[in-house]
Amino acid sequence: MNNNQADSIVVSNVSSAIVTAAKSFAKRHKVITFSYVYGMSILCAIVLIGSGTKLTFDQQRQYNQIMNSIDLQAEYTAASKYHTSYANYYQSKGWFSCDAHCQHYKSIMDRRKSEWEEIKAEGNARMSDAKSVAGLFSEVGVTEVKDSFWDYFNSGKQFAKRQSWWDALFMGMRSMSRDESFIEYGLKMLMQVLINFSMGLIMALFIFIFGLWGIISSYQANPLTALFFFVSAASAAFAFVSTYLFAIYGAAAGGVVGVVKMAESNMRIEAARGGGGGARVRNGYVERNRNRPHYQ
Repeated sequence: MNNNQADSIVVSNVSSAIVTAAKSFAKRHKVITFSYVYGMSILCAIVLIGSGTKLTFDQQRQYNQIMNSIDLQAEYTAASKYHTSYANYYQSKGWFSCDAHCQHYKSIMDRRKSEWEEIKAEGNARMSDAKSVAGLFSEVGVTEVKDSFWDYFNSGKQFAKRQSWWDALFMGMRSMSRDESFIEYGLKMLMQVLINFSMGLIMALFIFIFGLWGIISSYQANPLTALFFFVSAASAAFAFVSTYLFAIYGAAAGGVVGVVKMAESNMRIEAARGGGGGARVRNGYVERNRNRPHYQ
C-alpha cells in the first residue's frame, strides 16, 4: 500500500466519523438541528426571492407622509438642551453632595430630559405607524432586520480581531520567555483566534436575537405573524453564524493537516538524504541497514 492509498483511507475514515457524529448529534439535539435546517432554508429563500415585498404606490405615499411628519429638528434641539443642562449640573455638584445651587441645575436637567423623552416617544410612535403601513415582511422590515444583524455581526468580528491582536502580542512575549518553537506558538495562536471568533460571533448572535423582538414590535404586526417572523429571523441568524464558524474551523483544520503533511514529507526527504547509505524509506518510515560492517 502506497502513501496515497493510506491517505485516502484516513480521509475516508475521518469523513465517516464526521458523518456518524453529525447523525448522532442531530438525533440527540432535534431542536438545534431543526433550527439550523430551517434557518438555512430561510437564507436560501432570501437569496433567491429577495429582501421582502416591495411597497405599493399607496403604501409608499403613506409611509413617506408619516415619516416626513416627524420633527427631527425638535428632537435635536431637545437633545442639545438636555446635554447642556447635564453639563451644568455635573459642574455644579460635588463628589458626594449636591447643594441648593446644584439642585437647581438638577431640576432643570430633569425637566429637559422629560421634554426630550416626550419628543422621542412621539417620533417613535409616528415611525411605528409608518412601519405598520409598510408591513413586517416588506422590504422596509426585512432590510431593517438585516442591517441590525450585519451591524452586530461585524461588531463581533471586530471584537475577535482586536482580541486576537492583543493575544498575539502577549502570547508572543510569553513564548519568547519560555523558548517555545514557532510551531507551538502558531498552534496556540490558532486556537486562541478560533476561541475569539466563536465568542465574538456567538455574543453578537445573542445580542441580535435579544433586540430582534423590539424591532418586530415596532411594526405593530399581529402576534402570530410577529412570532413567525421572530422564529424565522432568529433561525436564519443562527444558521449563518453556525455555518460561518464551521467554515472557519474547517479551514483551520485543513491548514493544520496541510502543515503536518508537509512536515512529514520534509522529514522523509531529510531521512533519505542523511542516512549515509545506511538508511532507506519504506512506507513512510526510515529503516536502518542492518548489514553494516563490524567497525561501524
